[in-house]
Amino acid sequence: MPKIIVCLKQAIDVSQLRADATGNLVTAGVPRKISDFDKNALEEAIRLKEKIGGEVITVTASAEDAKTSIREALAMGADKGYLICDEAMQNSDTLAISVVLAEAVKKIGQPDIILCGEASIDGFSAQIGPRLAELLDIPVITYARKISLENGFVTAERTLEDSFEMVKTRTPAIVTVTKEINDPRIPSLMAIMKASKKEIVTWKLGDINIPQEKAGEEGSGVRIMDVLAPKVERKKIVVEGENPDDIAERLVKALIQEGVLGR
Repeated sequence: MPKIIVCLKQAIDVSQLRADATGNLVTAGVPRKISDFDKNALEEAIRLKEKIGGEVITVTASAEDAKTSIREALAMGADKGYLICDEAMQNSDTLAISVVLAEAVKKIGQPDIILCGEASIDGFSAQIGPRLAELLDIPVITYARKISLENGFVTAERTLEDSFEMVKTRTPAIVTVTKEINDPRIPSLMAIMKASKKEIVTWKLGDINIPQEKAGEEGSGVRIMDVLAPKVERKKIVVEGENPDDIAERLVKALIQEGVLGR
């Protein structure tokens, strides 16, 4: 039976973000949730388990307690959750988080497949899957919209800019999924109740032999200095004309003048 690991991020709910008078984003008190793309990855893992059997394990690395998000994942159908929670991971970038996830995967044991969202809803760097694959020295397939797992091979249909691509590789492998791969289920009340009895294993960095200097800002390759909300003002340009053709012509000229369209 296959072992499927899903990497979950407890991300900021970006729909709840607000900016102060200076344009700085206010993150204090903003609700957290499972990153949308990661929820698609989890749903796909559960569907694979329902089709071919196996075990679905979630792994989350966070400076904050993310057990609420993990309980939701268990209610959806995951069998077990691992949480690496350590204050030393505060302000970790994708490099530092990938190192933590890689060591956690090694301690859990080699899976047949690791699923990740293509990116997180708050960072959107799309780096965790490829970085994790490099650290674990296994193949990676990105931007998958369809997945099948059979006889030691994973086959995926990838979304490209203007086409689709079929890719096949041996397991173990990492696959990052797009939002169009599925619609995540809403757990039933019975599933939520059962999730309370499922196991969540909590580790500190020391439990997976990672020194604190490998996490947080010190272990990161990128440091975010500011996150600002750009001020947007409408042009308030009204395009009028004698008839639809005249209006369309004037609109095109206005868009060219504003640099929206090429000449």
